[in-house]
Formats: sequence, C-alpha cells, structure tokens
Amino acid sequence: MSKFSPLLVVSHGQGDVFELAEYQALGISGENIVEIPPDEWIPLPEGSQLMELPGRLPVGRDRQTGEIVTLDETKDRQLLAVAAFVAPAYTICYHTAWEKSLRTRRLPLYAYSAVGWHDGRFYVPAVRIDPDIRQDPPNFNQAEINKSARRLLKRYPQNRLVKHLVNNCALTYGCPAALNYLLNRWEMPLPTARSCNSACLGCLSLQKNSDVCSAQHRITFTPTAEEIIEIAVPHLETAPNPIVSFGQGCEGEPLTNPQLLRDAISGIRKQTRKGTINCNSNASRPEVIAVLINAGLDSLRVSLNSALPEFYTRYFRPKNYTFENVLESIRVMKNAGRFVSINYFVFPGFTDQPSEIDVFEKILAEYKVDMIQWRNLNIDPEWYWEELKPPEETGIGIGQLIEYYKSKFPRLHHGYFNPYLG
Repeated sequence: MSKFSPLLVVSHGQGDVFELAEYQALGISGENIVEIPPDEWIPLPEGSQLMELPGRLPVGRDRQTGEIVTLDETKDRQLLAVAAFVAPAYTICYHTAWEKSLRTRRLPLYAYSAVGWHDGRFYVPAVRIDPDIRQDPPNFNQAEINKSARRLLKRYPQNRLVKHLVNNCALTYGCPAALNYLLNRWEMPLPTARSCNSACLGCLSLQKNSDVCSAQHRITFTPTAEEIIEIAVPHLETAPNPIVSFGQGCEGEPLTNPQLLRDAISGIRKQTRKGTINCNSNASRPEVIAVLINAGLDSLRVSLNSALPEFYTRYFRPKNYTFENVLESIRVMKNAGRFVSINYFVFPGFTDQPSEIDVFEKILAEYKVDMIQWRNLNIDPEWYWEELKPPEETGIGIGQLIEYYKSKFPRLHHGYFNPYLG
C-alpha cells in the first residue's frame, strides 16, 4: 500500500459527504477498477463540485486486508458513491468506482471523477492542463456581473442575442464564457444554430428518448448577422485578448447556417481586424469551412471523441456526413494556414487505449494539428461504454498519455480553452 492513499468518500444520500477511514479510494479506467498512482492526486480545485450518485454503491479497498469491496451500508444507513465534477482547465484521469443497483436511471451529463480524502482536504486524480485563468471562480464578481447585465440590456434593447447571453447563459446557467462577455474580457460566445447534423450521445442541449435531461436548453431563435456584428465588434475592439466563438453548448451545429456565418464573419472583419474569430464545430462540411476562411475565420475547434471512425460514428451519430468530411475540414483549414484545435473528449480507459493512440497520433502528424484541448467527456460512463463497445485494451493512463503526446509532438499546444492568436 502506498504512503499517500486518500480515503474513500461516501454519502448517506442527503448531502452528508464523509470519509471512511477503513477504506482506500479507487478509480475506474474503462471498466477496470484500479489503484490511482500517488502522484496523480491533486487537491480538489476551487470551483469543483461533489456529487452523490443515486443507485450506485461505493467501491473501495480495505486498508487492512487489501481486498476490493462494495459497501452497502453503515450503521444501518444506505451508502452512495460520490464523484467530483472538476472545475474547468482540469482534465480528470480516472472515474470514481461504484457498483450499480438494478433498475437505476442513467446519470446526468457530467464527468464523474474519482475523489478521496486526505489530511483534512479532498483530492482528485487530475491535471491542470491549461494555466489560463479565464474561468477560475475567483475572477467572477457577482455584483459586477449584475451591473454589467443591466448595462448591456439597456445598451442593446432590441438585440435578441444579448438577451439570450445575459438572461439565459449568464444569469440562469452561469456559463463562464457568457459571464466573461458580460465582464468585457477574453472569449465571447456567439450561439447561432437551432439545429444540428449530429445526434450526439451526450448532447448537452438536446436529448431525445435517452432517460437523460439536457444540461441546458438550446437557443430558440436564429440571430441575424446584424445582431451578431453589433455585439462582436465592440468586444473584439475593447476586450483584452479578445476571441469570439461560434458553436456553444446551448446550440446545435453552426455550420448548418453557412450564409449566416459568412455574413457575420465578413461583416465583423469589415469593421475590425482585431481579435480571433473561432468556430467550435463538428467540422462536417469542408466546403463551408472554405467559405468561412475566405470571410475571415481564424481558428477551428473540431470535436472528436475518437480518432477511430467506428467509435466516432457511434457517439456523434452523424447525419449526411462522414468522418472523412471531418478530416477534410481540418485539411482545408491547415492548407489555408489557419489554426486547428482538436476538442478531444477525454474518457479514462478509452482515450488512452493503444489502438486509439496509434490512429490519433497519425492524424496529428498528417494534418499538422496545432492544439489538443483535453476536455472531460460529460456522460454516464457505463452508458458510454455500452454504446461504444470498445476493445478490451488496458489504457496507459491519461496523465501518461498527455506526456506521451508532449514528447512525440513538441510543437503541439495542450490546453482547455480556445487560444487568442494575437
């Protein structure tokens, strides 16, 4: 047993989270219960949340016998497993360990990190992948946010996109990107799309017949190019390190509105050359990407859960496009000298499988990708595993995977957020 082995954290199901001194916290990689290396534990980052997992019994290692056990109850009270939803800028390395009860509903759309208790504080197996402070909780002052919300609504009384960003994104959901727009800094979200040409398993804004609730409601209107330009230009002109980004969690796929995006981007660039114009996308339409490049698109963030077409298809469930179209969009961007990030949906035990690594590194090399954004996949891990049916391979570990790509591709950027290109 290692000297540093955080204790198992459990709950009685009423918010009373506590540790069990007799048991060591464990993690899950893929379907395997594993011991978490001591050097992969870090103090729970500020802004993270602890979650009770209904219908899931905690699994830990008996510190005396070394046996892995499933815990049902203590002092005649039912126990529940506990996970951590880790703050932005951090990539998790292991899911929390549990055993599911029968007829249990799927978990909501979060990433379920292992969590432990040691010497008076919580710990999680994670790495801070991005030093950027743009979504760190201490940087958000609610009084300033409320004041700015009133100011923007007064300044743009007819702009529906402002009302959506202020009332829904910022004040209802607390979206950090929308809050940063209110505070006139860094990256500004520009949601535009009501529809999508994917039916992603873990879609945050639209779930149908999945027994899972959407994390937020999808935008209910299509803004005009004028509404977009009206607020994007001042942000690019005045904010520090300004970025404006199409493609948000509260919308579908922005490439389904090609004319709108072309008109908005060209309209923005007619008024200012400052800042970075970015699109977060499934990259399904390379012909649209070519048009947007000509209009002034600077960077493209391409979402992937896997470099292997069969697993990509099982998760994204694309409509009228293929994985080859995604790769062609990357090629089009790079041939034009533009910046490409891979929004890599990290799932411990799958993302780090040898077969996935082998194909992904070939894509990185062939297409000269500029950056990996190591984003935690928000989904019930068992649901994901059941749907994808991945091979029975042992992952090398997420921490080791990140270090491997850093050594293999020394010029590749690693982070969590879309970068300001200067």
